[in-house]
Amino acid sequence: MYEGSMAMTSAEPAPTPPAPPVPLTALLARRDLGLRLLAGPEDVPIHWVHTSEMADPYPYLLGGELLMTAGVLLADPAHYVARVVEAGAAALAFGVTPVYDTVPAELVEACARHGLPLVEVPPRTPFTAVARALWRLMAEARLHELRRVTEAQQSLAAAAARPAPVPAVLGALASRLGGRAVLFGTDGTESAAAGREVPAEAARALRDLAGVLGPRPGGPASASGDGGGLRLAAYALGGGDGLTLGVAAERRGPGDHTIAGVAVVLLSLLTAPHRGADVTVRDGALVRLLLGAAPAEVAGALGPGPWTVVHGRGGDGTPFAAVSLAAALGTPLAAQEGGTVRLLLPSSASVTAQEGWTLGASAPVPPAELAAGDAQAARALRRAEGNRAALVRHRAGGFAALVDPDEAAAYARGALTPLTEPLAETLRVWLSLHGSWDRTAVALEIHRNTVRQRITRCAAVLDRDLDDPDVRMELWFALRAR
Repeated sequence: MYEGSMAMTSAEPAPTPPAPPVPLTALLARRDLGLRLLAGPEDVPIHWVHTSEMADPYPYLLGGELLMTAGVLLADPAHYVARVVEAGAAALAFGVTPVYDTVPAELVEACARHGLPLVEVPPRTPFTAVARALWRLMAEARLHELRRVTEAQQSLAAAAARPAPVPAVLGALASRLGGRAVLFGTDGTESAAAGREVPAEAARALRDLAGVLGPRPGGPASASGDGGGLRLAAYALGGGDGLTLGVAAERRGPGDHTIAGVAVVLLSLLTAPHRGADVTVRDGALVRLLLGAAPAEVAGALGPGPWTVVHGRGGDGTPFAAVSLAAALGTPLAAQEGGTVRLLLPSSASVTAQEGWTLGASAPVPPAELAAGDAQAARALRRAEGNRAALVRHRAGGFAALVDPDEAAAYARGALTPLTEPLAETLRVWLSLHGSWDRTAVALEIHRNTVRQRITRCAAVLDRDLDDPDVRMELWFALRAR
């Protein structure tokens, strides 16, 4: 069985990796800083930097930071170091002068006893210089990680186009992560594998970890752990029929989950012909819907549903941004038209905000009403962009649902007849954004002066006072019912 802890999640990680920590050795190597290690190991990771002259900084530490102090209130070095270690700080940096001419020997002894790295900061180096150097090193590491992820995405996409795509994708993934990639069948056997061999203990632990996922509806989509001295991760492929991707490597970098998520989406699509015929037909129907087929043409193959339609804009600007978004939301069913990504998810799937993306989600709809769901998602996306929100969901029902739909539609046709479609859409968006010229302009991708002109024209042709809240409410219900 695998060793250590295991983490399970119901969704894939975000499409871009977090900023990697910087090893203390990188700071010590900066000759311009003149830092000197006095105690403790030098290879600890630093996540951020914090300066404090409190006698007890424990309440203000998050863990993983380089704590810098000049010892203004240092009265009991042993107690101080114990509290810093208890707070989870990665290392302590002590600035000599103006309070101390040298680092107190009691402080050095306490850090050595607790295994806390202690760094001497010379008088010529201000704390801000150390902090600035750390941020620059983190920015460089972040850029390196983003480049690594982008190159891996390109490599995986190229592998998927080869004559034997499944082994090729596994090989590309294993190469990029520096380990082994295994595709497990529904019974836990290895369907395909690539990369270097791993110890038998790690192989067993990876198989056990993949078995944790399985085909259970609503179960976790991924799991991670340790075994045989390696870092392990398992990912359920789309379709819910038990195919699982397992990865074993010596390390787990910030971008490794993102790279594996792209491989999950590709393998989900590539293995579809080998799954049950009903699943293959259903997925094919969903893809045809995304490409513009009429719902009536494919409704019979979809099953009862319901489904959620999601529209998204954003990403990191790479050609694989849409694939990364699909991986993060846990669906292989995505299509891109211009700058908008359209996705289909089972209504049971969780739609969550994704870093770098603006999303609009429909209400759950049956297959025959996917066109309506697509329109709902488009409107929700426009509201999200206008409100600068990461995610907006379509709001259904409410007070308006008490009115007979046919009567409401008949009233709306009469009340809104004088408006052209551009005027009606501008009025609807303007009302939905509480009369904001700027946010309406952003949502419709037009100039704010054009918004003003159109709203003035609406007021004129309707002969209504758009500053009157009763008029606004009446027109809002009419626009929703038309």
